[in-house]
Parts: sequence; C-alpha cells; structure tokens
Amino acid sequence: MEMELDDMLCFSIYAASRELTRLYRPILDQFGLTYPQYLVMVVLWKHGNTTVTALGDKLLLDTGTLTPLLKRLQEAKLIDRKRSIEDERKVEIGLTEKGAALEAQLKDVSRNLFVELCKTEENYVQTLAAVQKLLKDAQVLSGRE
Repeated sequence: MEMELDDMLCFSIYAASRELTRLYRPILDQFGLTYPQYLVMVVLWKHGNTTVTALGDKLLLDTGTLTPLLKRLQEAKLIDRKRSIEDERKVEIGLTEKGAALEAQLKDVSRNLFVELCKTEENYVQTLAAVQKLLKDAQVLSGRE
C-alpha cells in the first residue's frame, strides 16, 4: 500500500510545526525576534546563565545553527556571550537587563496561543503529553536519548 503525503505522520508533524511557527511570527515580530531566538530566550528566562553546548542540548540544535542566532541576539543587546574563565573552550550565555525585561512581555505567549488553539486546558495538556512522548520515542529510536 502506497502512503499519501497526508497519511504520513512525519509530514503532519512537519506541517503543523511550520504552521505553529507562523502563528508566533506576528507576535514575535513586534519584539524583533524569530521563533528560534524566542526559544533561546525562554530557556534563559527559565534556567539563567548557561553554556552554548548546554543550550544546544536543551534546544536540540548544533552549535553551527546556534552561534549565528546567538550573535544576532547579542547584537540586539538581549544576551551577553563570553568565554568561561575556568575553561576558555566554553562560551557562557546570559541575559542582559533588556533581555531579562522582555520576559514580562512574552511570558504567556506560548501558553495563551496553545490554549486558544487547543480550546481547553485539558486538550492542551493531552496534546503536549502526546507530542512529548512522540519526541522521546523518536530520540530513543535514533539513539539520541
């Protein structure tokens, strides 16, 4: 049996991801952020200072993808990047005052968007759990977990 594109789970997830990112765009554009930059900021707001490597692990991004993104955030004066004093091979990332202040304006964006999309808090929680399980299973299958 041949599969149609619309019958492929991978395509539906890919297409849904693109549409969800598109929903964020008008909100994030007001703050000069792209969706990947927003994700970096979310991690920093939640966990504070970190290294490029740890940030990449958390976001599932390699340093080649992360470095230009971080450079743009630094140019926007939202983060600071500096070499670790203990180990100069490590680059530490931290929020500037401007970056920290942005949290108050964007802290509920994701939750509000998805509660609106899922219609109820219960649907949101169920959808999130299903997608997180799928991600974890895929990571196990690929040897990443």
